[in-house]
Amino acid sequence: MNLTISGHHLEVTPAIREYVQNKLERITRHFDHVIDTHVFLAIDNLTEKEKRQKAEINLSVSGKKLHVASAAQDLYAAIDTLMDRLDRQVLKHKSMLQDHNHVAHKRMPDNGEAAAAA
Repeated sequence: MNLTISGHHLEVTPAIREYVQNKLERITRHFDHVIDTHVFLAIDNLTEKEKRQKAEINLSVSGKKLHVASAAQDLYAAIDTLMDRLDRQVLKHKSMLQDHNHVAHKRMPDNGEAAAAA
């Protein structure tokens, strides 16, 4: 997995980099076919003080690109929210990949045949 962490109006410290990598381990534990990951961290200079810290991630998996964004007052809280949302999307993508093994309609028993057999 290629990991790129970049910051806008923010210096990406080793502590932030390690925090993001530890949170991404949960994603790779659930789905190990991750190809590329781009994490974008930013601080907006807005008058609204509540949501100044933003975190975004673009995750490339086999056949699809997942994008998640979150904003919070604290950068670590924004990263936590981001990883929770990303985890839900990855699990949904994984279940969609696994649910393709359904029974064809012509192979399913008809209600009349099932009643006659009983």
